[in-house]
Amino acid sequence: MAEKDRGNAAGVAPAQGAPRRSPRQLSIKDIARIARVSHPTVSRALQNSPLVNAKTAEKIRRIADEAGYRASAVARGLVTRRTRTIGLVVTTVADPFASEVVCGVEQTANDHGYSVFLADSNADPERERKVVQAFAERRVDGILVTSSRVGALYLPMLAQMQVPIVLVNDQYPGAFVHSVMIANFEGMRAAAGHLVELGHRRIAYLGDQFGYQSDAERLAGFRAALESASIPVRSQLIAHGDGKPEAAMAAMKALLAARPTAICCYNDMTALGATHQLRAHGLRVPKDISVTGFDDLFFAAYLEPPLTTVRQPMRRMGQLAMESLLRLMSGEESVPQIRVDAELVVRASTARMSGRG
Repeated sequence: MAEKDRGNAAGVAPAQGAPRRSPRQLSIKDIARIARVSHPTVSRALQNSPLVNAKTAEKIRRIADEAGYRASAVARGLVTRRTRTIGLVVTTVADPFASEVVCGVEQTANDHGYSVFLADSNADPERERKVVQAFAERRVDGILVTSSRVGALYLPMLAQMQVPIVLVNDQYPGAFVHSVMIANFEGMRAAAGHLVELGHRRIAYLGDQFGYQSDAERLAGFRAALESASIPVRSQLIAHGDGKPEAAMAAMKALLAARPTAICCYNDMTALGATHQLRAHGLRVPKDISVTGFDDLFFAAYLEPPLTTVRQPMRRMGQLAMESLLRLMSGEESVPQIRVDAELVVRASTARMSGRG
């Protein structure tokens, strides 16, 4: 019988096109038998443990390489009690802000050998809690949450789960929770101050009723800019949507009765809805009304006219959050609250006061 036919009990060659069985991958026990060492020694050598003699470790790694050995992530996790996975909770995967943060998280996680599980909370505190608990039950090594509606309420959960958590733009900040936050106050103060410098005096604020902490800080920045210029903050020039275009359109319609000459919007999505409503009323941006946003989402520069807005370095914030989580997971010290500078980006949606109002 030819050498290539050995192992076929009937001495018949496999039918043409029949699937070929791949050779079985060596296990740690197989490598231990070949190297004539214990399988714990093999495990330590493959993890570059200094407890294994250098010559023995080199021999073990050579055998593993020649056999094409690949360690099982599940098996490795059972030994190290680490799964090399991260849970990431976003408000919704359709949110352009969240998608940029996700890119920053994934890039840093992948660079350090971690995989990322993604889930959404739909901005619902109860759903957020359940998703975080589900991640903890899956034994992820750490959890990141964007725009958390739970925030400081994680205190009892942290003690129970014993999983490090870092929040991005936390809406309920607490001193004990690690977080990465944009400088909301300073960013909105710069946007409103820009409008004041252009000569506007009837400036409206269109916020987000569900923005909680970020809305409060942005409104405070708006007030500070006007008060520093001795401009009264009129209640009829303050309205709230929900951070999305549709609700912004309704809120903008109500604001028009107060005849503003400029509007500071909570975010770019709000500015998108406000601009649409202004056009529906025959008003031109910025000739009749100047508009600013917050975030600098991908579409801001392509609107007509391009949107003046406050830039959040969203991808960088995701990277910083992941770096903070890596430090927590390794037992290192990490800054509890990281504040990221905001940048005013001036485009064509704002112009000098034309005398209207």
